[in-house]
Amino acid sequence: MRISRLFVPQALESGATVVLAAESVHYLLSVLRLRAGDALVAFNGAGGEFPARVVEIGRDRVSLSLGLHDDREAESGLQTHLGLGISRAERMDLGIQKAVELGVTAITPLFTERCVVRLSGDRIDQRLHHWRMVVRSACEQCGRNRLPPLHPPEGLTEWLHGQSGMRLFLHPHGGRTLRQLAPPSGPVALLSGPEGGFSDGERQQALSAGFIPLRLGPRVLRTETAALAGLAALQSLWGDIGS
Repeated sequence: MRISRLFVPQALESGATVVLAAESVHYLLSVLRLRAGDALVAFNGAGGEFPARVVEIGRDRVSLSLGLHDDREAESGLQTHLGLGISRAERMDLGIQKAVELGVTAITPLFTERCVVRLSGDRIDQRLHHWRMVVRSACEQCGRNRLPPLHPPEGLTEWLHGQSGMRLFLHPHGGRTLRQLAPPSGPVALLSGPEGGFSDGERQQALSAGFIPLRLGPRVLRTETAALAGLAALQSLWGDIGS
């Protein structure tokens, strides 16, 4: 039987009893449907995890008893920062969720010329909160004990010039493949576009910022597929997939 995992955004220590915050109570009762005495695993994003058991449960209060800290980690040694062109809700959620499962180190949503989603003011804050909850849920599901940061959305130009290490951007007609590149000695920045792809001007910006146009194969991939295929290929070649 699979043991449920719960992100608990508060201090945790071996042998302690913790009372969950309101949003964790709702998730534990309504989604996980746990009862008093049920076992689970708790983590707070600081590294490692704790075996735990539900000791008290009520309509608006749940407490957990924590066991000994387990320093197990599931982080990849390959540092990857995904710059992801903002796309429609379900496609963006899927991209973020699967990127976390594939071991991405950080994600930045990007405003690009052909974005079909327009965000401003309170909508940016709402989407950012939603995307961070997607990250949290993905970590609970896939076994990661550290939440990769999901940065506030920014313009493509600013993101391009803030990256270092190996810099790649996905281009269906790019001139290079991963196997033609030497293994990175540091972090990898991976740029993936929105539904409409990058404009000619944006591709030129990426080239000017030192990004290598990367071809993943002979087929044109949709936006929600391209970033994930790129991350999977990076992890398979230089990371921990297959290890």
